[in-house]
Amino acid sequence: GTYSGGGYVYEFRGRLSDMKTNLSALHQLDWIDEKTRAVFIQLTLYNPSIQLLTAVTLLAEFLPTSGIYTTARFEPINFYTFQSILQLVCTIIYIFFIIYFIIVEIRLLFELRLKYFHQFWSLIQFGIIGCSLGSIGVYFWRFQETNRISKLFEQTNGYIYINLQLAVYVNDVLTFLLGYCCFFSMIKFVQLFRFNQRVSLFAETLKYCAKELISFSLMFAIVFMAYLCLFYLLFVSKLSSCSSLLETAQMLFEMTLMKFDASQIMAADAFLGPFCFALFIFLVVFVCLSMFVSIISNGFRHAKDNQKEDQIMLSFMLKKFLRWSGLKKLNQEEIQEERDCRMHSQYFDPIENFPDRMDEFLQALNKIYIDQKIELSRLEKAGV
Repeated sequence: GTYSGGGYVYEFRGRLSDMKTNLSALHQLDWIDEKTRAVFIQLTLYNPSIQLLTAVTLLAEFLPTSGIYTTARFEPINFYTFQSILQLVCTIIYIFFIIYFIIVEIRLLFELRLKYFHQFWSLIQFGIIGCSLGSIGVYFWRFQETNRISKLFEQTNGYIYINLQLAVYVNDVLTFLLGYCCFFSMIKFVQLFRFNQRVSLFAETLKYCAKELISFSLMFAIVFMAYLCLFYLLFVSKLSSCSSLLETAQMLFEMTLMKFDASQIMAADAFLGPFCFALFIFLVVFVCLSMFVSIISNGFRHAKDNQKEDQIMLSFMLKKFLRWSGLKKLNQEEIQEERDCRMHSQYFDPIENFPDRMDEFLQALNKIYIDQKIELSRLEKAGV
């Protein structure tokens, strides 16, 4: 659950025997009574060999049903980001690249204005720049928090509890920003590898069927939400997998992937279980997924028919280079295919070349006829 900042605090200090005595006194004073809803145990661990701090939070929640629900959370924090000169140099180079991309994107923004936000790759680049700048700002925030904790640790020699909740929060924000930055950067690689035939087909397929996929997603979301409400309301008291909306959604996704044991639903209700399961399989698995596959297939066919010539030429040049350098050896199928291509180019001409071939044939006949007439006239003059 969620708890406010109120409550009673006890700090463990001194020797182990003193802490045991204090705990006995707290027990005698009913420090934990029937009105207690949660007990938090927070401690900080430090490993000097690897310069690692760990914030530990142990929680015991007293439920209204007389039960106790316990959770534990361990959050390691390493404030020393640059452990080598190479990391520092790479970070500085990355910052210069980000500054360069900012200048480029600002120029594009002034040139395209609102059209800039209509381009997919512009949004990806905007996400990379935003997450990178946010990471730099949060890093300085974490650096400031590190200095505060270091000074406090130096002043107290580690004999008091140092709350690391703010430091953990800042570290989590930095981790999230770096994660999204890596996510956008990996998507950017699709554009960098656009000359690869398969990557290009993948990107072009998504481009051609983007509108259809958005419409399909809206329709699928409506159908899925309808079944989510249906299964949750019908089986919330009968199935543990339908105890919450999130778990019900997980169960429905498993049913969509055909990785769900249908015997649980059938055992929950003799009629509604099989009926709802069959209805979901028919409408979602058969109909919706078939529509999804059809949209992707149509987009793939359209992308393959309109494939750019430079991508084919690049693949051809790369294949020739690998063969010439000996990095790739030809198998029997490729050797036979190359022979067929040579035979095809040697003995086969398209119909467009037929008039030229006829002209060459007529010229050859005319030359033979003229040569024969010249030879006959020469023989007549010689009296043969």
